[in-house]
Amino acid sequence: MQVIDKDTVKRKTSKRLRKNRLLKWMFFLATLFGIVVLATLLYRIFTQGVGYLDWGFITSFASRFPEEAGIKAAIIGSLWLMAVTAPVSLILGVGTAIYLEEYAKKNKWTRFIQINISNLAGVPSIVFGLLGLTIFVRILEMGRSILAGGLTMSLLILPIIVVAAQEAIRSIPNDQYEASFAMGATKWQTIRRVVLPAAIPGILTGGILALSRAIGETAPLLMIGALTFIAFLPENVWSGFTVMPIQIFNWTSRPQEEFQYAAAAGIIVLLILLILMNSIAVFIRNKFTKRY
Repeated sequence: MQVIDKDTVKRKTSKRLRKNRLLKWMFFLATLFGIVVLATLLYRIFTQGVGYLDWGFITSFASRFPEEAGIKAAIIGSLWLMAVTAPVSLILGVGTAIYLEEYAKKNKWTRFIQINISNLAGVPSIVFGLLGLTIFVRILEMGRSILAGGLTMSLLILPIIVVAAQEAIRSIPNDQYEASFAMGATKWQTIRRVVLPAAIPGILTGGILALSRAIGETAPLLMIGALTFIAFLPENVWSGFTVMPIQIFNWTSRPQEEFQYAAAAGIIVLLILLILMNSIAVFIRNKFTKRY
């Protein structure tokens, strides 16, 4: 039996404590660096944009004159886009997750599908833009419309929602399934009355993250031909449109310094819209969490 003396134990313990403190400070500095960078960016944006942000900016259309430029069409276009993207992506994503978790056989084909869904979540957004251009704009002849843009963004965020919904369904204890079946419920009744209500908080969490990504994307919409300058409001899903990220990108590419302030004001509006959208989703999620 090997005997370890007191000095050896003390030396090894001291070494582990020093390593622990070093890692603690490394993680702290990494966190502090991220917070400082974020705070610096937000400070710069707010100092540049607050003075430019007023009601006229919200209610005016884009203009080649910076003092007359507004973001009205981009706000309405973003809302139209989310109105298409949210229901399509959530219905398809949750439906796919239910099938894979509750009905599909666990075989090589299912694993192949699962791996590819996970991989799609990391595909660059420009690839989905090319896919939307080919399928929705050219093959289905939807044109450069809100419907084509919304369906393209649905493809972009669909893998995120599928994975989140699957994780939410897997987290439900087997006892709840067994109790439902013991009461004589069918498979679909169990899914509808037990599984989905219990999984909604997790599904909404994934939906919040996915829609937050969608509302800030530019590349896929530029690929399908979203407009960079419009002076009208979309009337239906077949109308041309622009969104806030495209409008902000357009302003930042202008040489006039005043447009940089307009871009900063546009970023503030986009952040406010994101906060409102996420707050509503979190409120709904918390309501279901308390209920179930």
